[in-house]
Amino acid sequence: MLSDLAWLPAPSADFRERLRALRAEAAQPGEAYYERVLTLATAALDENQLGQLARLAGSVAEGGAAPAQFGRVKLGVVGDGTLSLLAPVIAGSGLRHGLLVDVVEGAYGSAVQQAMDTSGPLHRAGLDMLLVASDVRALGLSRAADSLADAEARVAGALAQLKMVVDGFRPSVGAAILVQTVPPPIEPLFGSFDRVEPTSSYAMVTAFNARLAAWASEGQVVLLDIARLAETIGLERWDAPRHWHASKLPFAPEMAPVYGDVVARTVAALRGRAKKCLVLYLDNTLWGGVIGDDGVAGIQLGQGSAAGEAFLAIQQTALELRRRGVVLAVCSKNEEAAALLPFREHPEMVLKEDHIAVFQANWTDKAANLRAIAETLNIGIDALVFLDDNPAERAQVRRELPVVAVPELPDEPALYPRLLMAAGYFEAVAFTQDDRDRAAMYQANAARAAAVQASGDLDSYLASLDMVCTIRPVDAVSRPRVAQLINKSNQFNLTTRRYTEAQVEAAERDPDRHLAQIRLVDRFGDNGIICVLIGERRGDALEIDTWLMSCRVLGRRVQEAALDHLVRVARTAGARQLVGRYIPSPKNAMVAGHYASLGFAPAGEEPGGTTVWTLDLADYTSPELPMVIDDTAVGAPTPELQA
Repeated sequence: MLSDLAWLPAPSADFRERLRALRAEAAQPGEAYYERVLTLATAALDENQLGQLARLAGSVAEGGAAPAQFGRVKLGVVGDGTLSLLAPVIAGSGLRHGLLVDVVEGAYGSAVQQAMDTSGPLHRAGLDMLLVASDVRALGLSRAADSLADAEARVAGALAQLKMVVDGFRPSVGAAILVQTVPPPIEPLFGSFDRVEPTSSYAMVTAFNARLAAWASEGQVVLLDIARLAETIGLERWDAPRHWHASKLPFAPEMAPVYGDVVARTVAALRGRAKKCLVLYLDNTLWGGVIGDDGVAGIQLGQGSAAGEAFLAIQQTALELRRRGVVLAVCSKNEEAAALLPFREHPEMVLKEDHIAVFQANWTDKAANLRAIAETLNIGIDALVFLDDNPAERAQVRRELPVVAVPELPDEPALYPRLLMAAGYFEAVAFTQDDRDRAAMYQANAARAAAVQASGDLDSYLASLDMVCTIRPVDAVSRPRVAQLINKSNQFNLTTRRYTEAQVEAAERDPDRHLAQIRLVDRFGDNGIICVLIGERRGDALEIDTWLMSCRVLGRRVQEAALDHLVRVARTAGARQLVGRYIPSPKNAMVAGHYASLGFAPAGEEPGGTTVWTLDLADYTSPELPMVIDDTAVGAPTPELQA
């Protein structure tokens, strides 16, 4: 299932013809070009087809007129084996995730040397990210150690070698560095005792991977768990000694498509493109049978039958996803009253009505309902995953909404959870309490949308929310979430500059820099960290390096509270003006007029379409805001709370 990319439909019969047409249009993309590329790429493609897609990605990137929906990433790859197999499958898979990935290959077997050569091509390439593809054989962990001390020295040496590569490249990489866990050798030396004996290769590899995970938990690197991928597929299928001996390929060539997809989905997650919402069909997806025909007593669900337990497992999987922050919604062709009956009356329903953020049950077509769900949640329609047992309905949604992820499902419902999770739609590169709370936050946001419609008057609606805006310095507790937002936020982001967690920590210590995080709580709940500000003192000005906000709080006047904070920070530092820049990107057009709307004056343009804006502090007056401001991040005595 995993190695075959079974969650993806089969490639179209006219794959080559479609590819040829797309390549011909690459310089001047035609109508719906992005969607057509996505449709072609979202299939279970083999290594050769992915290589052809990689050439298409290169043509689109070089054409200079790529649709704005594409994200661009320059990814360096260094490692211990032959890297030429990796680049095309990563770039080809990247299109499936909406990315134009420009892969820059390092030379064979010379990662350390390239890391130390700061004038080398990889250092000069302007990399956004770097993948360090290690191999157990090159790390010296493929043979048993002579003693416990030797085993410890080998593990420590392998980790030190990897850290040397990472530290050497870090100044030249704009965003994140990915490191791989390594699969253990298949051949047992002690049999089952391999797991017990610390000098065995298996035990050393296990220890090495555990230290990598601990390193990643500190936010210094991003973990790519290739060891788990290989073990899930089967180490015997993954490892191909003949190919290693002949050409130093790190795994069997037929594993290349799934490897490329796992790398691409991780890069996509780092770019904020992981899915946010699981939309569930009901009949024969969450339960067996048709609720409108069979009634609550007649559907298959719960303990006592294989089919009933299989559907129960699907619900449990959905609930687990919600607990880690994935929003749940329902899209069903049904009468709403009938669709709600199992949630309200069936004793073995794991999912309850209050777990569902948006419940769309009607006879409208599914594409329209999916659009309505995204609009209600204030997320992009490309953030949805739609789970439906009906192949005809899946095909229709894919045709009408190519940006929605629609996994293929097997005939056996017991396999639905495994396939859904194998697809990696909700790939995470970090996890914070705000992530855990996200589902509840979006659900509360849907309630806010209903409340504003009922109010009919924006001012009275905002006053009724009882908002408290809390502004604090960035610290060790908030730092992981702040770094995550910096690397994920695309739309309300004035500069889209990316900083790693380590770079955020360094900025916190810089006396010329100011970092603040803003939270918003209202009567519906806590929205979490919804704004990040980074300012830098330069002469008599405070320059705004980073200003990003969550789209969940648009229209709530939080940007005015953020500006008021920046003004007070600037005045405290003795500055006379604020300087802001808008650096256009494919996704942040919504904030092109941000500074003008806040009273900034245009102050010129810079290369790349960047506009510069200034605000004279002598002319600024604090606004009356419909919220309580609790600000302890100014660096001066805490101001009084103001309503």
